[in-house]
Amino acid sequence: MSGRSAADGLDDGRRPGVEEFVTAWTAALHRAHYVPISAGRRRRIVTGLADRLVSAVLADPAEPGDGRRIGEDLVAAGFGSPEALGRTIAVVGSRFLGELGLAADPTRTARLTGLLAELAAGFASAAHDRILRAQDTVRLAALAARNQAEEALRVSEARFRRFATHDQLTGLPNLTLFTERLGRLSAADEPIDRVGVCCLDVDDFAAVNDVLGHQVGDLLLREIAGRLGALTDRRIDLVARLDSDRFAILVRDTTCAEDTVKIADQALAVLAAPFRVDGTEVPLTASAGVAEGAVADGGAAALMRASEIALHWAKADGKATLRQFDQDRSNADAARYRLSAAMPAALRRGEFVAAYQPISALRSGRLAGVEALARWQHPQLGLLSAARFIELAERTGVVVALGAQLLEQACRQASRWQRIQPGLYVSVNVSVRQLRQNGLAGAVAQILDRTGLPPHLLQLEVTEQAVIDLTGVVTETLAALMKIGVRIVIDDFGIGYANLANLRSLPLHGLKLDASLTRSSAQPARRPGARRPGTDDEFLSTVVSLGHKLGLVVTAEGIETAQQADRLAATGCDNGQGWHFGRPVPPDEITAGIVAQQHRDAVSPPDSGQPGLPARRR
Repeated sequence: MSGRSAADGLDDGRRPGVEEFVTAWTAALHRAHYVPISAGRRRRIVTGLADRLVSAVLADPAEPGDGRRIGEDLVAAGFGSPEALGRTIAVVGSRFLGELGLAADPTRTARLTGLLAELAAGFASAAHDRILRAQDTVRLAALAARNQAEEALRVSEARFRRFATHDQLTGLPNLTLFTERLGRLSAADEPIDRVGVCCLDVDDFAAVNDVLGHQVGDLLLREIAGRLGALTDRRIDLVARLDSDRFAILVRDTTCAEDTVKIADQALAVLAAPFRVDGTEVPLTASAGVAEGAVADGGAAALMRASEIALHWAKADGKATLRQFDQDRSNADAARYRLSAAMPAALRRGEFVAAYQPISALRSGRLAGVEALARWQHPQLGLLSAARFIELAERTGVVVALGAQLLEQACRQASRWQRIQPGLYVSVNVSVRQLRQNGLAGAVAQILDRTGLPPHLLQLEVTEQAVIDLTGVVTETLAALMKIGVRIVIDDFGIGYANLANLRSLPLHGLKLDASLTRSSAQPARRPGARRPGTDDEFLSTVVSLGHKLGLVVTAEGIETAQQADRLAATGCDNGQGWHFGRPVPPDEITAGIVAQQHRDAVSPPDSGQPGLPARRR
């Protein structure tokens, strides 16, 4: 024998399936040719040959002559009859790849076919050295066996193709076949100009598996596949199961997006009817994403991706609905994603800055404080307002680090302003995520120590949503902040979740009325005997009075005109904020306004009817 001994066994890391293949090969040889050796010896020989065959198929690059040496060693071991060779080629050709779980791709199939050819040649050469007549018989047997092996491989390839392109649970085409078919439509003899793709996903399907079990879930998936497969519209080219509970419909010969939308509506309708699975009624809904367009020049892949994006929108917009792909919305989503991805690096580079908007006392019109508002000095997009990125920062968690950085900026700037206007406070927004972080109060105390700002000149604005649940970390954090001496106010009051019980028990300093409350509204006719306020002014007076009775300072947002300022002052509101008093500006403009006001005060007595800072229209 040449090379590794045929008696050598595989090690403990033997590939799964080798033992079963060895058993089949050993049995085939035993039936083909009697050799006076024990069964154990016969199995050890075949195991060694199988080990070498595995190595030859998996070798990269292939080692020339491996198959020939295996054939020679087979004869040397005593299995020199044509039947032994024929059964060897038949077993190897029909069972080898399948038993070892090796994918029958063209490269591996070609290598195995080549090894079988080498094995036959080596076997024939070895037999020729013994008996010339036997050599002729072996050649004839090798040819027949080779034809048989090739036929077996063709059958195996067909089975593998079916396995690779169809879902085993439902029998529907799978993602591989769906994308192949979609791609081939543009390359057909008579190309299809436009097609539609509808992606469907069962809503909350995981709950079915969790509650009823995976067996019921599998039965339900088969029923869903059956209903979708039974859709009869002539334009439906293919229905496929992409993965788990996600399906797709390929629509051909479309003239517009509405053609695909109609089929998607039909699919959602048939899935909306209750299912009865294993004696259990299972109601469910599905969501769908639709895309339609040209398939030429790479459009097939783009349509598939677009339909999946639209499906994501349908899920995000409440489920049990369909959404059609819209390029403008996709571009907006992509822009938001790019902003979100750029935020951590922007934070490290110090691109986030604070702009400051005046807060004026309504009775005197003089500057009482400023609100620090986040701005992003984006290197390509310019100065971005908080509306462009704060929601993204909250969603990704960057808002915690961003909030801490802006808070320190604002406190440091407010500390500088004390030199020219003592008592000027700064108001900073705090997100829900920040409030739920342990240690916020300690971090605020450290910032105040580093910047030298007295605690009572820092005002933190929290939303009504943040204080709806007065338990746990939020309540402890608010209490700790009040203990430090920091002011706490509820921002955008009047449009959210606050209730009187919360207002009474919260450690608050004030309320900021939402801008919607300061605008005039259409006045309904006041019914005789009605006890509610009948005008905007009466309503505002009631809200302001409520705040005062709770011992809170009331600030109105969104004041844009002098008339609004006078109206709010008449209701008893304490402070005002809005474009009438100034838009958000860099800190040096606030400084310039303070200095200018002090200069005017030095020249003439203050006019209590004018704002403390001139209104700035930017």
